[in-house]
Amino acid sequence: MSDKPPLTILLCAPRGFCAGVVRAIDVVEAALKRFGPPVYVRHEIVHNRYVVDALKRKGAVFIDELDEAPDGDAPVVFSAHGVAKSVPAAAKARNLFAIDATCPLVTKVHREAEIHHKRGRRVLLIGHAGHPEVVGTMGQLPEGAVTLVETEADVPGLAAAEGEELAYVTQTTLSVDDTAGVVAALKSRFPAIHGPHKEDICYATTNRQEAVKRVAPACDGLVVVGAPNSSNSQRLREVAERAGCRVARLVQRASDIDWDEFSGLRTLGVTAGASAPEILVEEIIDAFAERYAVTVETVTTADESVFFPLPRELRDAAAE
Repeated sequence: MSDKPPLTILLCAPRGFCAGVVRAIDVVEAALKRFGPPVYVRHEIVHNRYVVDALKRKGAVFIDELDEAPDGDAPVVFSAHGVAKSVPAAAKARNLFAIDATCPLVTKVHREAEIHHKRGRRVLLIGHAGHPEVVGTMGQLPEGAVTLVETEADVPGLAAAEGEELAYVTQTTLSVDDTAGVVAALKSRFPAIHGPHKEDICYATTNRQEAVKRVAPACDGLVVVGAPNSSNSQRLREVAERAGCRVARLVQRASDIDWDEFSGLRTLGVTAGASAPEILVEEIIDAFAERYAVTVETVTTADESVFFPLPRELRDAAAE
């Protein structure tokens, strides 16, 4: 008979890696296989230290800017978050072999912004200032063509010239509920504003938030496995708090857990951001199992079967 207190872990599904993250990691690994190390990667390929460190051990070299890569035809991978148009242009000017690992759902937002711009519309981007995806999306268009909108509070300060057409796009990793509020405010202020045909917030972000909404009200605490600079992971923590979970924390590893905060639990929710590998989820569950008699129940709210192929220049390497 265990003398540990009982703990039911409600494991959210879907959780963890999305198709865009899997593709980005596969891009780096396929490039290493085809070209051999070093393969240079501009910025973190995805926002997860464990993933980045694993790729470093295989020969990936992470750089902040292109000028850190040597001249010549060294392969340089652009991260899943997307880059401004100036970045591939700079790579071409230096004859670097650029490989684009941008998530196709981010590329979709880039194309939407470009189409609106070509049609003479001013583009409003709903997103978080400074996030790599936002920097990349704003960089698809000439300076000043995109206006960033972070919250509903920004909307009253927006103005449109007489006859000016507006359109909006969004960062893919936002809170579904927060974004709905901003969109509603934009449509109220500018009834003729153009929006995307299909929601820009990606399927994986939406699905992970829905699973947390289902689980969080039944939990004494909830752990989101993910990095502090991961937008979608931070949103999962916020969703849990809003759903009434008493203690919702974002942790990178089991060593980050504050056990005082997670004492006396009977039910714990566990999920993971879209760039967090499953091995870290298992590490968290194992850490709780050292202190509690754990029973794990999976709560599934959606099935995911999305797959994105590798860029054409790497498909042969993947097939070998």
